[in-house]
Amino acid sequence: MTIKAIVLDIDGTLLNDKKEVSKNTREALIDAQKNGIKVVLASGRPTPGMLKYVEELKLDQYNGLLVSYNGAHVLDVCTQEELFSQPLSTETAKAILEHLKQFDVKPMIAHGDYMYVNDVYDGILDLGAMGKQFNIIEYESRGGNFQLCEKTDLAAFVEFPLHKILVAAQPEYLQKHAENILAPFKDTVSGVFSAPMYFEFTNQGIDKAHALEQSLKPLGIQQEHIVSFGDGHNDLSLINYAGIGIAMGNAVDELKSAANKVTATNNEDGIAKALAELL
Repeated sequence: MTIKAIVLDIDGTLLNDKKEVSKNTREALIDAQKNGIKVVLASGRPTPGMLKYVEELKLDQYNGLLVSYNGAHVLDVCTQEELFSQPLSTETAKAILEHLKQFDVKPMIAHGDYMYVNDVYDGILDLGAMGKQFNIIEYESRGGNFQLCEKTDLAAFVEFPLHKILVAAQPEYLQKHAENILAPFKDTVSGVFSAPMYFEFTNQGIDKAHALEQSLKPLGIQQEHIVSFGDGHNDLSLINYAGIGIAMGNAVDELKSAANKVTATNNEDGIAKALAELL
């Protein structure tokens, strides 16, 4: 197999638990690019929340791509060309946000430089190891480089298409109510867990594999030329699509079962170790 592209999820995959790219992983990816292999970051994150890794991994020097919002948007970081974009319609976004009012969840939407929420102080989740005073809204706004803005009624406020609606809640609550949260829209949108405390809405048919199909095939990079890495449920399409799909050692069991290979964890240079065997 000729590898032409390496596709990587970010959180739990590219980054270790300290939210850092390890030295070995960084060097392995830069070396791959020097040898003509395209590196693609594919995340549920908004595009602004991915930009910090462009310079660190030298993606701007080697025509890397950013697949953001779980596959709803693709950016060529060198040319700044938008290769693919498929947001939720304004009408659908409004309906979802209206529906979410009956649940004990914290919806977050991004537009321009801002992330809009109902209450910036109502973001505390008890996530165990992450600490009982963990504000998920602050975490998301900082990670995406957004300024925060409060809107009492998000459904009434939204007058523009959205690439994604992010829903945060206590993991056990979200697991219990996810089916009902998605139910009215299950035939018209995509809904997926990206982490135990996150459920995300994107347009129908949107996932990371669809984004690769739309952006890499025109560049002559077919499925069999791709090696992908992931750890979460929203990486399943990525693992199934690639010629070689690799699950991190810390990945969910469903992803491990679907993968061609399971590598070491994100804290043990799993990406670097796998690439050392493949390249």
